[in-house]
Amino acid sequence: MRRGSNLPRVGDYNRAVVLDAVRRHVDGLSRVEVAALTGLSAQTVSNICRWLLDQGLVEETGKSSGGPGKPRTILQLAPHGRYAVGVHLDPVLVTTVVLDLRGGVVARSNVPLSPEVPPHLVLKMVAAEVESTIAASGVPRERIAGLGVAVPGPVDGPAGAVVGAPNLPGWQRVPVQDELARRTGLPVLLDKDVIAAAVAEMWAGGAGPTGSFAFFYLGTGLGAGLVLRGEVLRGASGNAGELGHLVADGAGPLCACGQRGCLGEMNSPRAMVLRAQEAGLGPWPTDDELQVHDALARVCELAGQGVPEALAVVDGAAARMARAVSGVQNLLDMDLVVFGGPLWSRLESRFLEVVPPLVRAREVASALHPVEIRGTRVGQDVAAVGAACLVLDDAFSPRSSVLLVSPASP
Repeated sequence: MRRGSNLPRVGDYNRAVVLDAVRRHVDGLSRVEVAALTGLSAQTVSNICRWLLDQGLVEETGKSSGGPGKPRTILQLAPHGRYAVGVHLDPVLVTTVVLDLRGGVVARSNVPLSPEVPPHLVLKMVAAEVESTIAASGVPRERIAGLGVAVPGPVDGPAGAVVGAPNLPGWQRVPVQDELARRTGLPVLLDKDVIAAAVAEMWAGGAGPTGSFAFFYLGTGLGAGLVLRGEVLRGASGNAGELGHLVADGAGPLCACGQRGCLGEMNSPRAMVLRAQEAGLGPWPTDDELQVHDALARVCELAGQGVPEALAVVDGAAARMARAVSGVQNLLDMDLVVFGGPLWSRLESRFLEVVPPLVRAREVASALHPVEIRGTRVGQDVAAVGAACLVLDDAFSPRSSVLLVSPASP
């Protein structure tokens, strides 16, 4: 049974469409250009732009005289119109950012995280860090649209809870959303870190010509954030993108899921460090995840220096990742693949040399379109930025689903 819509919902949707068109053109658009791009009437665009100006979401930034007739007024997003706070709860680090409406970071902080700290104390620390980062930003609190939190999955979206992330021991059904809303007084959104990273790339990094891409997240765990025509694919329970259990080597080590050679098992930071040590490098301490990440950084440095044993470890990981990328890219017919996450800066040089030719050699639709493969344009804090972008995206991006009348509506 198809559901209908009603006029107020169409009006809200059209406002989001106009704002989204302005956001995607960093040099700005005139009202005439907005009408041409969106298919809306000139009067509708004029009314919406007046409303957006009154709300402080767009601003007039000059005149364009590129054609006949009188110069046209250019509209751009007003960066100070709204702000959002983002938190990335990584197994080894908590990152907090304050973001403006154009996706610019105006304040940030990083705090190391120890796995033995219980969830309620972590959330207490996160709330305090949110408050101190807002204070450091100088942003008026009334202009903050909300707080986004990016966490390792799986998550229970409706409950706003971390269900039992493998890399966060002791986090069993922790009500992160409600607890941080209570402590900060802000509206809170919770999502997986890989989905948040994809939203960051879509909002602040540029999503490519079709608005469809795959974001491959490299951190303590692996994941893929999938965006199709400008909308993030979350799946039935909000946990789409679990990449770690794709089999990379059927003869590899046994994974907790019962399969052998899962990508997450083969390409985890610990597995890569142990492989390097088995080849005679190191040894390095690996008692906790911070030490593991430090050791992996050393392996990557040695690979950059051309040490054969280190190159074998990093290039092997890149080749396994390329097989996963090829599967996802061919399944969804993507023309853009983006890498990012906490480990990306260390792996970037070798991955961008190894992965692209392997993926392009396996591309089914290569005769029809090329696939661009690059690193994130957002930076190392992509998941924290993405958490803040969740708030901006929820508030200001057009979604066809908002047009549907819910079953409870009259």
